[in-house]
Amino acid sequence: MTAGTFAPAPAAAPLWRMIGAQTALETRMLLRNGEQLLLTVIIPTLLLVLFTSVDVVELGGGSRVGFLTPGILALAVLSTAFTGQAIATGFERRYGVLKRLGVSPLPRWGLMAAKTGSVLVVEALQVVLLTVVALLLGWSPRGGAVAVALLLLLGTAAFSGLGLLLAGTVRAEATLAAANLVFILLLVGGGVVVPLERFPEGAQGVLGLLPISALSGGLRDVLQHGAGIPWGDLGVLGGWAVVGLGAAAAFFKWD
Repeated sequence: MTAGTFAPAPAAAPLWRMIGAQTALETRMLLRNGEQLLLTVIIPTLLLVLFTSVDVVELGGGSRVGFLTPGILALAVLSTAFTGQAIATGFERRYGVLKRLGVSPLPRWGLMAAKTGSVLVVEALQVVLLTVVALLLGWSPRGGAVAVALLLLLGTAAFSGLGLLLAGTVRAEATLAAANLVFILLLVGGGVVVPLERFPEGAQGVLGLLPISALSGGLRDVLQHGAGIPWGDLGVLGGWAVVGLGAAAAFFKWD
């Protein structure tokens, strides 16, 4: 058979193109899901407006919106990268979507990269929306954009890995319950709307090692207090990212 008989030649697309196409698909599906939008957009925005406007929680001195906005930004990362992604991926696994992707040329890590990429797109929209709302509420941010970007990227990697690990190893119904429970527990005990100083001294050290505490605390140091790059918080997030993504790559099941 002479060369060029069949055109185009039957072969898998380049890896970068497969990941890009899967990222676009994941993003479209997420933005079309009303429940996901409620979790990722509406709830964080309402919490920001509510806790800024009403003295529900004692935050100490200083601006309420200045304290709350970094925590709500961290909550937005948690809701998108962990809770929303874990639930969506868990049910994709249950309905056989992942099983079919598993026999495609897209490798397992490529699927994880695509899902993380779609999360980053949605988070960018969240950050813009929450920033506009916070500015309208009187927020005056400080600090540098580089530190904020590093915190958000490492926070996304950490929560994305943990969400994929949960979705890839546990039944969909259990993933739904566990993801929502973790969301509520971290909302209350992760320094998002309640300062860690309000908890007993013995618990503060443990809570400070949680990824949500490192993310909200790091963002607060930068945006509220004008600190430089918070290497300690970045180290905590980096550790969680390595553990979460590594475990997800090793133990994720397609069916």
